[in-house]
Amino acid sequence: MYRSSPADRMFDLVNYAIMVFAFVVMVFPFLHLFNYSLSNPSFVSGKFLFYPRQFTLDSYKAIFENPDVLNGIYISTARTLIGTLFMAIVTSMAAYVITRDDLTGIKFFRKYFVFTMYFSGGIIPMYILIKSLGMVGSFWVYVIPSAVSVFNMILIKTYIEGIPKELEESALIDGANDAYLFMKIIVPICIPVMAAVSLFAGIGQWNSFIDTQFYNAMNPELFPLQYVLYNSFQSITSVEQFTASVGDPEKYRMLTPQSLKIAMTVITVLPIMIVYPFLQKYFIKGLLLGSVKG
Repeated sequence: MYRSSPADRMFDLVNYAIMVFAFVVMVFPFLHLFNYSLSNPSFVSGKFLFYPRQFTLDSYKAIFENPDVLNGIYISTARTLIGTLFMAIVTSMAAYVITRDDLTGIKFFRKYFVFTMYFSGGIIPMYILIKSLGMVGSFWVYVIPSAVSVFNMILIKTYIEGIPKELEESALIDGANDAYLFMKIIVPICIPVMAAVSLFAGIGQWNSFIDTQFYNAMNPELFPLQYVLYNSFQSITSVEQFTASVGDPEKYRMLTPQSLKIAMTVITVLPIMIVYPFLQKYFIKGLLLGSVKG
């Protein structure tokens, strides 16, 4: 039986201390914000909150009664689901294609994709391209430009290359074509890595707001939740201003602009925190393990 030495125990102790420190640094600020959003601002003394003071849900009620927030949640959810699904389909198909060594010009295409990771045309050419395609002021500007991710494509390509060629050859001998081979054999095996890249894409779509500022700044009906939050931090100066569209704004007179901003911040963060634990096992497996052992 292996017996740890004093140096090993000291190493483990330092690792535990670092992890505890990282946990405190990352979790405690969010815990404070979460408790603040559930507290009556009149009872908050400015100290760290380990639990809500004078529990109330008025901040969240005021936010969910605001039509801009509800529309932002709808747009963010739609772009996250549709954009992530579209990216997974297009990127996985491209990854499968560039694994085919018998494809004419495959070396050029591989270098072409990698080239785009290091060099970009810039913001102005990108805007001109999006405008010429008629996507400025539309929902699809959130989906189509992000349909292909070269980084994710390389991850999927590397994963597919770990599948034994004999598996594909046996399917081709049985009469399967490339489409059937991809849908029935490659995709089921690649579920772990697909879940990993989908998590990347989903978080990116949910947190994105710069594209709104570039292409949809004049279309409030297309503002995602993150852009609504961005505007709220700049524009909310009074509770009356934020609750102007509510039938009875007087019921929220105890709130403060700070409590509204913090509650909206919690709303934007919680969905990712809830979804991530369910995809974590696929995320780790997809990035660190091969799909075939032997």
